[in-house]
Amino acid sequence: MAGGVIIGRMRIALAQINTVVGDVWGNVERAANTLERAVESGADLVAFPELTTTGYPPEDLLLRPSFIEENLEALGEFAGRVPEGVAAAVGFVDLNGDLYNACAVVSGGKILHRYHKRYLPNYGVFDENRYFREGEGAPVVKLDGSLVGVSVCEDIWYPGGPAREQALGGATVLLNISASPYHRLKGDSRERMLSVRASDYGCYVVFCNLVGGQDELVFDGRSAVFDPGGNVIARAKQFEEDLLLVDLHPEEALFHRLHDPRPRKENPDRAPGIVEIPARRETTGVSGAGPIGEPRVEPTLSEEGEALEALTLGLGDYFRKNGFSRAVLGLSGGIDSSLAAYVAASALGSRNVTGVLMPSRYTSELSNTDAAALAKNLDVDTQVVPIGPAFDAYREMLQDAFKGLPEDVTEENLQSRIRGNILMALSNKFGWIVLSTGNKSEMSVGYSTLYGDMAGGFAVIRDVPKTLVYRVCRHINEVEGREVIPESVLQKEPSAELREDQRDVDSLPPYEVLDPILQAYIEEDKGIGEIVASGFDEEDVRRTVKLVDAAEYKRRQAPTGIKVTSRSFGRDRRMPITNRYRERLEE
Repeated sequence: MAGGVIIGRMRIALAQINTVVGDVWGNVERAANTLERAVESGADLVAFPELTTTGYPPEDLLLRPSFIEENLEALGEFAGRVPEGVAAAVGFVDLNGDLYNACAVVSGGKILHRYHKRYLPNYGVFDENRYFREGEGAPVVKLDGSLVGVSVCEDIWYPGGPAREQALGGATVLLNISASPYHRLKGDSRERMLSVRASDYGCYVVFCNLVGGQDELVFDGRSAVFDPGGNVIARAKQFEEDLLLVDLHPEEALFHRLHDPRPRKENPDRAPGIVEIPARRETTGVSGAGPIGEPRVEPTLSEEGEALEALTLGLGDYFRKNGFSRAVLGLSGGIDSSLAAYVAASALGSRNVTGVLMPSRYTSELSNTDAAALAKNLDVDTQVVPIGPAFDAYREMLQDAFKGLPEDVTEENLQSRIRGNILMALSNKFGWIVLSTGNKSEMSVGYSTLYGDMAGGFAVIRDVPKTLVYRVCRHINEVEGREVIPESVLQKEPSAELREDQRDVDSLPPYEVLDPILQAYIEEDKGIGEIVASGFDEEDVRRTVKLVDAAEYKRRQAPTGIKVTSRSFGRDRRMPITNRYRERLEE
């Protein structure tokens, strides 16, 4: 109830779109096309993701005045496509003495309100303090008698701040536009947080998230709406574009508050300003279109399913947005190349993937058979290029330099680098992009070869721990209902096959032991003492930590890849290469 009038329903549309960083006019056109569909469906308010005009994150493009100006021109173009009586909330970069990460509320061709993001994340993959000034205030938008609080991404992650001010100032709907990137299990924790905001403030919480891949980041969508009790009443798809429509009844939030005394104990720090949007229809708060029925609540994916979809979307968008068309990768018959090949075939289409078998004297017949079987299951083209002749030639070339010295890891790495050269030669000749196939466990401890298996333009699974690689591959076979990844690949012991009877466990702890240690050290920043105290063998922990620290220089030279864990290498974890810190432990 507002001003003695019972407020009818408000139809909100969440336009979960896939933008491209820097494609200002293309982003606006995509948003306008989605807006048109939403208006035809009777939407009163249409929400778009954070920084819709520029794409997210635009990084140092924000230092170019021409880019900022074009973003503002594009916002004006978009505003001109929003009809009277319909409001749209769209992310853009505002310029007012400094730069602001902003949300514009537009209607009838006019920009009626510019909200400036107040909480600027500067941790993990975020670096917003580098570019933006913090905003001030927390005004609300009055739409058909309902008060709607608008905020941007990080603003709603904190218990206080603009969402609280808006709720205490009378807002019954809290709209948050976002570019919240995926990492495993984040979607569940994000929804728990949004649920708490809704129930604490007695408001509807409407969350519109970005979807798509941008370099190493993947945005998972999963836009959602929560009722004043904190229940999910609508959820969009994960990892694909979607237009989610939901009818809200703002008076229900008012009635809910009558039974919750908590807000009465608090006073707003300041009265929020109110921006009024002209009513769409003479009958206040009632959309012209008929009811849409129960809103969609899309099911969520399993952890393995999310990881697979993130890899597929991330690789597909990396190719599509950069104009690449075809990929080439080595097929060893192992679990890592099997997963990378499946992702490539799914993301790019089987006809756009070439797998190269590069057997040596140490390659088992089973590995050759498994690689061929996988290629057949995926229907990808293959080439066979044995590396024996090149390896023999290298050894002959180096025999004088290596005279009297036993064979060691040098000869192993030579084989890996020969394979890297072959893949790069195919890339140069045909314009294909090389996909490297190393996983996070190997990248962490340096169990990889510079200019060998690390060579490539994109590292598909570089942030996927080995144990998760196995789980995702088993998930693939379950979802496909057939043995796409040969069972023998899942069962055989991991080996680089660079010498006789080589096994990964000859150089590393078993992956079931290694991966939890790596998670504790890399993602959780735990020290040796803490990890040992949690039950791990001290020798395993010390050896693992030493390997991780020593491999930093390698990781700096690795190709980018898709973020899957809560802390990936690169922009997420920034450790100095030149570094003499070693943890001191009490004896």
